[in-house]
Amino acid sequence: MKIVDIKNLHVSFQHHDGIVKAVRGVSLELFAGESLGIVGESGSGKSVTFLAFMQLLKKPFATIKADKLILQNTDLLSVDKRTLSNIRGNVVSMIFQDPMASFDPLFTIGHQIVETIQIHNPIRKKAALAKAHDLLVRVEITNPDQVLKQYPHQLSGGMLQRAMIAMALSCEPQILIADEPTTALDVTVQAQILQLITDIQTETGMSMIIITHDLGVIAETVDRVVVMYGGRIMEIADTVTMFESPLHPYTKALIESIPGRVAGKQKLPEIKGASPNALAPPSGCPFHPRCSQADAKCVSDMPELQTFENKRAVACWQVK
Repeated sequence: MKIVDIKNLHVSFQHHDGIVKAVRGVSLELFAGESLGIVGESGSGKSVTFLAFMQLLKKPFATIKADKLILQNTDLLSVDKRTLSNIRGNVVSMIFQDPMASFDPLFTIGHQIVETIQIHNPIRKKAALAKAHDLLVRVEITNPDQVLKQYPHQLSGGMLQRAMIAMALSCEPQILIADEPTTALDVTVQAQILQLITDIQTETGMSMIIITHDLGVIAETVDRVVVMYGGRIMEIADTVTMFESPLHPYTKALIESIPGRVAGKQKLPEIKGASPNALAPPSGCPFHPRCSQADAKCVSDMPELQTFENKRAVACWQVK
């Protein structure tokens, strides 16, 4: 069953040098119980896509246009603020990149989790505190009573991210969006957090979206992958297919540049050039200035997503 349906989403920002075109015509879907990975370089529009979907971008600084932003038969473009507030937390929760910036430094972890619970559920503080304790246990924090009384600055990055996950789960959402959930963590803690998120999804059956630039994260945790570049979707495929037989030149280049894929003293392949300027994106395919296969049509015309069997899609003039 389809629970998220984004069609032709455009997001732009006011800037003193002009209009930043961050997302340009993105369309994607999420199905019940599915884990979906959104991957791309910094500035590809992956985080902005879901901040716009959650209506978390400030207007008029940000302009959001779409044919539809559907969440379980509700059009998020037309709902009032109260309905939107109920949806956030109860239906969809988001884990942000920097957990330190997500918590208020003036209040304890316990206070903030309890507040989140009570906003969405009319229960007494004692019951909310007990639930907060259980949530910290669920995210494998070994000293929950102590952590509930601590302030954000007193926790390590890994502990704080676990507390952030606990708060995101506090209202038992049906969809969890994790935006670069392991970026600021060391490798060992990254693996623990990813395993935790995966285990929770398996246990609850909720849908999950993981936004990342790390293909290693994607390979281990999701069912299906969306590759973004320059505010556009380049390719969509199930995870195994994406890694075994990528179609888009950008997807191929990303996979080839994963550390560990070359042996001995071979040089790790790189994607030459730089990401497109969102103030003045190139004509045609946004990847054409860096693509060895680009021809005149790639330079002049924007390719649309072509859909193939098994829900696979690619936006490239070179793929027939």
